[in-house]
Amino acid sequence: MVIALTRRALSAFLALGLASLAAKAATPDEAAIVTLMVKSFDRPDARLEVEPVVVAGDHAVAGWSQGPLAGRALLRREHGGWRIVLCAGDAIRSAEGLKHVGVSARAAATLATRLAEAENSVAPERLRAFAGFGETVFMDGGAHPPAAHRQP
Repeated sequence: MVIALTRRALSAFLALGLASLAAKAATPDEAAIVTLMVKSFDRPDARLEVEPVVVAGDHAVAGWSQGPLAGRALLRREHGGWRIVLCAGDAIRSAEGLKHVGVSARAAATLATRLAEAENSVAPERLRAFAGFGETVFMDGGAHPPAAHRQP
């Protein structure tokens, strides 16, 4: 019985924590993205911080940090929800980089502009941490561009 109460209390605490993190988001999409990422990667010994989040149509870019690690995530809206497509550093900061990983030219341009604006208020050391992620890692386990961009 005590274990069930402890689990219930922990679940309630985590739900409140997620709600407060998501409440910082300006839009429902941003809140959903923060919630998804925190539920997926946050740990009691390594809290995940997700900020900034920018959205353009069915794509989004979210900056994240967890302890000494940091980077940017590209997300795609699928079936009414958000899915993390890949994590990278500066490779998805520009419209060209976003197009290279399969984002349409229009959405890529919008995301890059919004990301640049949002990152104006991010501390320089955090931006350096984002850049330090290095390679592009696709969440399906590969490190590859989408099929449309592969060389034959």
